[in-house]
Amino acid sequence: MNVLKNFISDCKYPVFFTGAGISTDSGIPDFRGPKGFWKNNTPIYYQDFVSSEESRIKYWEQSINFKRNFGSFLPNEGHKAVSKIISEKKQGHCITQNVDNLHQEGGLPDNDVTEIHGNATFAICIKCKTKIDLELIHDEFKKTQIPPVCSNCNGFIKTATISFGQPMPQEEMQRAQLESLKADLFIVVGSSLVVYPAASLPLVAKENGAKLVIINNEKTDFDNLADLVINDSITKTFEELFI
Repeated sequence: MNVLKNFISDCKYPVFFTGAGISTDSGIPDFRGPKGFWKNNTPIYYQDFVSSEESRIKYWEQSINFKRNFGSFLPNEGHKAVSKIISEKKQGHCITQNVDNLHQEGGLPDNDVTEIHGNATFAICIKCKTKIDLELIHDEFKKTQIPPVCSNCNGFIKTATISFGQPMPQEEMQRAQLESLKADLFIVVGSSLVVYPAASLPLVAKENGAKLVIINNEKTDFDNLADLVINDSITKTFEELFI
């Protein structure tokens, strides 16, 4: 733990890369884990969402089910620690694979978070990009069972997440690359580092001279490149960090 404390103390621009593991202590199961959402739900691929009304109906049924299990979760000590460290350094960034908005709820301003897989707490028109209140969409769908369309342009509305088969968001991926290059300390928190292209970001930082720390319950393929690996509870790790 002293090594991690020293790395954080000595760094000027910390960048965190967070995955599902940071949110499990808030009660959100890993999507791909044994109790994950995709164990009991078949993913709706983006191409099917766009081309099939039946798929859009299934998509919104899943979205309501997901929100029912998802809406009451709160940020944990891991989220708060990331916010605290970036705030105290007065610079740094958080790149997240998560869609739960818990980094923002844990204290990080929107501009300090890059969500490369989107955000599940609001909806968006896929055509004109208008942001729409998700609860209103859910309430209307429950009444009509009709997939929503945008009142501005008649485009399809979906949650602001990146679906299976949907291209990664170009602007967010460019920001993530730039932040990785700026890092002098890159800390992976709760990611198995198997989903590409996002999983290449630690390598971008490391090759540019950053120290690499991986905090994860299980081993990753990047452990041999890291300056420090901690295979332990994320909440416990950050709680001990501030003792």
